[in-house]
Amino acid sequence: MASNRKVMVLPGDGIGNEVMAANMKLIDWLAKHRSLGFDLSEGLVGGAAYDVHGVPLTEETLADSMASDAVLFGAVGTPKYDGVPFDVRPEAGLLRLRKEMDLFANLRPAMVFPALVEASTLKPEVVSGLDIMILRELCGGSYFAEPRGIDDLGDGTKRGYDTNAYTTPEIQRIGRVGMDLARKRNGRLTSVEKANVMHSGVLWREVMTQLHAAEGDGVELSHMYADNCAMQLVRNPKQFDVIVTDNLFGDLLSDCAAMLTGSLGMLPSASLGTPDPETGLPKAMYEPVHGSAPDIAGQGLANPLAQFLSFAMMLRYSFDQADEADLVETAVNNALQSKRTGDIMAPGCEQTGTDGMTQAVLDEMDRLAR
Repeated sequence: MASNRKVMVLPGDGIGNEVMAANMKLIDWLAKHRSLGFDLSEGLVGGAAYDVHGVPLTEETLADSMASDAVLFGAVGTPKYDGVPFDVRPEAGLLRLRKEMDLFANLRPAMVFPALVEASTLKPEVVSGLDIMILRELCGGSYFAEPRGIDDLGDGTKRGYDTNAYTTPEIQRIGRVGMDLARKRNGRLTSVEKANVMHSGVLWREVMTQLHAAEGDGVELSHMYADNCAMQLVRNPKQFDVIVTDNLFGDLLSDCAAMLTGSLGMLPSASLGTPDPETGLPKAMYEPVHGSAPDIAGQGLANPLAQFLSFAMMLRYSFDQADEADLVETAVNNALQSKRTGDIMAPGCEQTGTDGMTQAVLDEMDRLAR
């Protein structure tokens, strides 16, 4: 089937291979039942690339990813690579993709499906109906800013340091994405930093305040310190709509929010760049939050639903296929009524593995398409 929708598929390591193989079945279903095709390429990344090429991301794979309309990503890293040099660790491949593609906006939804309310460690009344979006700046801050390193002080001790630095334009562009997301949701944006103790936080708050005054029509802006935000996420998460924050705090807070939903295995993400002037579409990468889970890799136990939901985000944000995205998300919700993988198992449900969960979603897609 001819298609100009170019998608680079990077399964990666661990369960990334299993959940990506499951995702291919959904892609095949859409080609058969909705005449929706993709021009697919596949490459190695992370430990899989290191084993073959000695680097976690080759120049060829990077170029193919840059030339694609979207990257569908699995997961990278296992303990097998703990001893490799820092600059060729599996995660370095992912970080380079994000940096070279300029994927500065990381969207991490945290929503509780009705069937999974009891899976959360919080009380049902706290998480029932939860639907928030954490927007993490992904190309700056302490993961990329210089100087950073480890210095030998010459007296038997060392000094490790990282710089948390942001410029006005970097804050403005993520702030604009946050306001756009808020307008499409419930109109509330919470900007999170540590302006009480960090100069980067002072600038972040200052720029966000000025940006909102100039461009924030229809958006209610509030500010919150990152430590308080972590507390509020477990105290009263439904007070939030969209949270926008820097790279480090976004990493921490999004994982905190993930567990409100009951399992990391349920959460997708989208990483978006600046929209192309001709197509209006951003460079983009879509990946589940759960990581490579090496303890269950190769056993057929992995929960594929976060991968499916990441794929649904790709349909929505990269290809304007909202109906198909809704179909996948509804099928996931319906399948959860009776089937569960071990990480989200509940009384009254049938426990299954990757294949069984995938088939349950495909069955629901069949039913919904009638």
